[in-house]
This record gives sequence, C-alpha cells and structure tokens, in this order.
Amino acid sequence: MLYQPWPWYVSGPLIAIIMALLILMGKRFGMSSNLETFCSIGGAGKFSDYFKVDVKSKRWNLLVVLGSVIGGFLGAHWLSPNPAVNISDETVNKLQKIGFDSAGTAYLPTELFGMESLSDPKVWTILLVAGFLVGFGTRYAGGCTSGHAISGLSNLQRPSLIAVIGFFIGGLIMVHLLFPLIFTA
Repeated sequence: MLYQPWPWYVSGPLIAIIMALLILMGKRFGMSSNLETFCSIGGAGKFSDYFKVDVKSKRWNLLVVLGSVIGGFLGAHWLSPNPAVNISDETVNKLQKIGFDSAGTAYLPTELFGMESLSDPKVWTILLVAGFLVGFGTRYAGGCTSGHAISGLSNLQRPSLIAVIGFFIGGLIMVHLLFPLIFTA
C-alpha cells in the first residue's frame, strides 16, 4: 500500500480530518506563510515592517515544512519502486516533441533541473522568471495553492475560491499556450 498512490477515498478523508483539527485549533495551513516566518527568523523585520510578526505563534507550521522535507525524501528514496512518472503516452510524446526527452522517466525534467542544464542561460532565465512570478503571485494572492485550495476552501473563504479558479486558469494557459511557445523557440 505504501508503494502506490493512495486513492481519493483514503487521502481525502485524512486531509479533511487534519483540516477539521486545524480549524478547531484556530490554525490555518499553508506553505508560503513559512517563507514569511523564515524571513522573520532571519532578521528581515529590521528592513521591513511586514516581517515584524510573532514567530512563536507560527512555529507549529515550521514542522509542516520539516515533515514535507523528510516525507519527500523518504518517499523519493525508499517508497518509490519506479522513478518513472505515470503520465499518458500522449503527454510524453508532446513533451518529447518540444525537447523534454526525460518526460515520463523523471519527476522533474532533467532538461530544466539537471546539473548539466544549469550551464544554459535560457534555463537560468526561465527559472529566475518563474521563481519571481511564483513569489509575486503568492504574495499578491495572499497565499499559495495549498493554503488557498486546502485551508481556504475548507474555511469557505470566497477569496480562496477566486484564487483557486485563477490557479487553474493560469495553469491551463501556461500548459497549453505559453509552455509550447517557450520551449519550441
């Protein structure tokens, strides 16, 4: 059971139980808020009032980051019998046509995230622009995809619903329109 993806009827209720517990404790879940906490711990409050926050009240969420790192490591190294990604043959073919030969064989495309690809200025430009857009979008939307989609929607927050709809629309535009333009040029 640990070597296969969990079905929705197992993972969904587990997420619902955790979210119910967090709501009862008055907590909100989200990964991007940890970046704010890390910056505050690092002394960013000396330079910006935004980072002058009560770090002690947010320490619990830092355990989520630690658990994600440890869980990701364990999952990648000991609980994944096959490093191939289970995606459709049609998607693999489309990705290979635009230069992603690692499609279907690696979780992260080696053409972007492999050590040998870091000598290409185009890869650096793509990663820097993407990182800026993710950071800006997270701050502008008031949270990340996990915070809005899991925590915000479970709290019935209208801004989270709007943000999640925007995430999906943006993802569709990126995959179907921009992605082919960026990587076939």
